[in-house]
Amino acid sequence: MKEVMIKAISLSNAKRTFMSVMLWLVIACVALLFAPQTLLEKLALAEVVTQYSFIIGLGLIIGAAYFLSQLVSFIADESIQYLRQKRTVETIEAKVKLLDPAERALLREFFLQGATILALPQNELAVKSLLHTNILEKLGNERHYAIQGPTAEYKISMPARIYLNRDVLRLPAGEPTQEELSHLLKARPHFINGLVQPRKHAA
Repeated sequence: MKEVMIKAISLSNAKRTFMSVMLWLVIACVALLFAPQTLLEKLALAEVVTQYSFIIGLGLIIGAAYFLSQLVSFIADESIQYLRQKRTVETIEAKVKLLDPAERALLREFFLQGATILALPQNELAVKSLLHTNILEKLGNERHYAIQGPTAEYKISMPARIYLNRDVLRLPAGEPTQEELSHLLKARPHFINGLVQPRKHAA
């Protein structure tokens, strides 16, 4: 892991250095090609520019092409990110309208326990479905148990939080009555009581 981080930092530094070199190349070529003739003569560069104007122009073209490619790449990355986020939101909106009782009960646990992070069985169908539709986000910390199978820590994803209100989760508007509380406890997922929860409240 440490070696991967070192390589990533080295690559980032190399890219930054190369970009600086290309920037100075463009600045130098522009300065030489468009500087006033009198200034070039004072700096004794007029003859050099005349002799190597083709190379200087080529350097400007290469530098400009590099930065243009970086701009196109940035716009493409931003567009892809925007479309991905849009698709994620559309998937969440569609899923929230079609939550089954098991999925709704699982999501209620975050509110009933007042926890942002819950340890959940990875093989549970409700967990898989909510993860696949971007409502749950897997944080890691996987554990394997002989009886209940593999578990991991999950949280409700940021885009999904605005859609999971009390009406959607069918939670009482205020303090639940004894009857409402009894109903909520009966509807809890069967696996909850057998799991050790991390009790974390960080987002």
